[in-house]
Amino acid sequence: MPEKYLFATSPADCLALLAANPGARLIAGGTDLVIDLKEKRRQVTTLVDITRIPELKIITETNGKIILGGAATHTRVATSSLIRQKLPALAAAAAAVGSPQVRNVGTLAGNVVNAQPAADTAVALVALGAVATILGAEGERQVPVADLYAGVGRSLVDAGREIITRFTVDLWGEGESSAFVRLSPRRALSLPMLNVAVRVQVREGICTGARISIAPVAPRPFLCEEAAASLVGREPTAKAIARAASVAKEAARPRDSLLRGSGAYRKDMTAVLVARALSEAFSRATSRKIENDVE
Repeated sequence: MPEKYLFATSPADCLALLAANPGARLIAGGTDLVIDLKEKRRQVTTLVDITRIPELKIITETNGKIILGGAATHTRVATSSLIRQKLPALAAAAAAVGSPQVRNVGTLAGNVVNAQPAADTAVALVALGAVATILGAEGERQVPVADLYAGVGRSLVDAGREIITRFTVDLWGEGESSAFVRLSPRRALSLPMLNVAVRVQVREGICTGARISIAPVAPRPFLCEEAAASLVGREPTAKAIARAASVAKEAARPRDSLLRGSGAYRKDMTAVLVARALSEAFSRATSRKIENDVE
């Protein structure tokens, strides 16, 4: 177990503590890290706590962008009126994470850095085109969340040297909305069999933008660009939704899993969940019910 537990007072202080303590690692909610430490899957000499840094907890809108601090908890994201209105997929994803106890302490950055492809809020952030701002000794860099995965459980963010300070989502403007749907054996199970997040925009009755993120069907949240492209330039109808859902199903490559179910079943359910999410998002974007014929 770690020999020291330190509290950082600012992002700069955080980097200084990491540099001064070789083998140190960041901790916020610690919902996964603490388990890893107890089971000796990680060797850490020092933990640097970032939960006392106010700027890492912000949730705000500025200049057509939503800014979310890396240490914003799932509970705060799920209950934020701003996020529920502007980014409903992210609010729904945050509400689906684990138990109330986990949501109260678990953070957006932790969900991303843990690099599990089915992590609920990470799937939503990918669908929303979120960009992470990462602070390290060499300065800041901006990387799309979709590009932070080096493999299952392997992140391109080094939590021993770097910190995700915030996530930024550019708002598309009028006629946009999003949705998140999840498949699990029971509501309280933290391990999803499948989850889907979508983002759409409709102007003058035509879809002008779409993003579809699916997991776990690949080593990272899978951004199904072909399915999204099939929607753009078309009226959001049940037929268009069914076409996109079919394309997503064919593109998905889920593997058999004792915990998540067979790959064949989850491949079939990919079409169902994509259609449900698109119907929900298009209905919000157009303020009218958009039918879904895929079941």
